[in-house]
Formats: sequence, C-alpha cells, structure tokens
Amino acid sequence: MAAPEGKGTAPGRLRGVTAENASPMTGPGTTTWIVGSGRVAVIDPGPDDLAHLTAILAALDPDEAVAAILITHPHLDHSALAPGLAAATGAPVLGYGQAGSGRSPRMQALAQAGLTGGEGVDHAFRPDLHLRHGETLRGPNWALTAWHTPGHMAEHLCFAWEDLLFSGDLVMGWAPSLVSPPDGDMGAYLASLAWLAETPWRRLLPTHGAPVENPAARLAELAAHRRDRETQILAALTAGATTLPEIVAIVYRDTPPHLHPAAARNALAHLIDLEERSLISALPSPTPEARFLLR
Repeated sequence: MAAPEGKGTAPGRLRGVTAENASPMTGPGTTTWIVGSGRVAVIDPGPDDLAHLTAILAALDPDEAVAAILITHPHLDHSALAPGLAAATGAPVLGYGQAGSGRSPRMQALAQAGLTGGEGVDHAFRPDLHLRHGETLRGPNWALTAWHTPGHMAEHLCFAWEDLLFSGDLVMGWAPSLVSPPDGDMGAYLASLAWLAETPWRRLLPTHGAPVENPAARLAELAAHRRDRETQILAALTAGATTLPEIVAIVYRDTPPHLHPAAARNALAHLIDLEERSLISALPSPTPEARFLLR
C-alpha cells in the first residue's frame, strides 16, 4: 500500500510505500521511504516480503535506479528485505553495523552475562558500507546526513534531509518506542531525544505511522512519558515491589496483558538506567530475575 507523496523545503521527490505488516508493535506497518528521483535512496526496505519488494520496485519510474539502501537499525521489520532489494537493484546496503556492534560497555557486559533483548533483531544483517555520525550521502537531487541516535537500538541512525528527519523507530507518532536491553538503552534513548530537540525540525518521518508535524512537541512528550514511567517505577519500589513482574503489575496495570512482555522490557531498561545512576540496587545484577531495591 503506497503512502501519499509529499514535498517540503527539501528539494526532490519523496515517496512512501507501506508494507502489509500491521501489528501492535509495528502500528500500520513499515513505511519504506524513497528519496529523490533518477538515482534514488531507499530508507528501510522493511520485512522480507515478496509483495513489499514488488511494491517498492513498482513505485520507481521506469528510468529510475536505486543508488543506495539505507537502514535505520537492524530489526527484521526494517532491514530483512535489504538483501532482496540489493539483489534486485544492485544497490549497496548502508547502516551503522550489525546488531550488537554499537552497544555501550555496560550493555555489552549484560549481553555477555546472558541478557537477551527479545524477538525482532535481524542477526543476519551485514551492511556493505558502514555509516558513522555526520556522514552525508548525495544523489542528483538529494543529500542525506546520518545522525547516530542510539536508544531504541544501539545501531540506530536517523537521516536528515535539510529540515526533514527520517526518524526510524526513535520517534514515532503513534506510540513510544520500545527500549529493550541490551540492544536498547534508556539512558541513550533519553539523550538522543534531547539532542534531536536542539534542532528545529519541520517534520519527522518515522518508519511506522504518520509524519510527525510538530517535532518539538512530540520530542518533549516522549521525554516526559519516560520521566513519568521512571517516577512510577520508583513509586512501585517504594511501595514494596522488588521483582520485575511485581513492578510491571503495578506500573502497567492499565496495559493489556498481551503487551506485558514488551512492557517488562521497557521497565527493565528503566531499572538498568536507575541502577547505573546509583538510585537503586539490582541483586545480583540488573536482569529480569533480579531483586531491585531503593538505595
């Protein structure tokens, strides 16, 4: 299903093609963005689905070619189709790196101790070229600058096109992002939100959901939501909760039960951040099985 085309102050053409993978975790589905005309950039080709590959290719004009395939982060609903699109077009795949390559020392230590981040990670992803913060890719009528914005995932990149930002999963309009350690990092997520808020973006273009028309307000809203969750978690600990299931039962009591596994991963991300800031203790270490105590 194709999303409407849009034009802004950024030169060139913009198209969106939305995959048929709607779910509680993907919202209306993965939107693959096609930037420019002639030799175009494709951002987040999406899930490994032949129908979506066909739709992306059909959205190109007969005389157009794909110059680059850009990946915001290695989750299966973003990057799994990259090999198929590369094979069909001959374009290189660019991203920060394979899953786990951008973890902080703290998250790397937790991963080595056995902490896993849940389903959805594209462990097979290997970019042809590695992008770092500030690198700019140019086409005939587009220029995209990579912004390293860890938090939702350590390897997460946003792509700036003048005053538009392709925000991947870091900022979505329909829901807050999942932060699932050790791939996700709550401290890094909040830092990335604060950093993005320093730039007056005109519009954010997430990979899931509608464009964000008021970026400053949305960034502030997401940061406030996380601060509220942190306050609720500290209150649950004050009330006597010591385990992750006990904390989730209190903090997410209004959340449907089928979403509690994802809620638990978000809560653990907050607990790891609180422990790293010496506000709580985790015995023996901040894992799903730990006991959490106020200091």
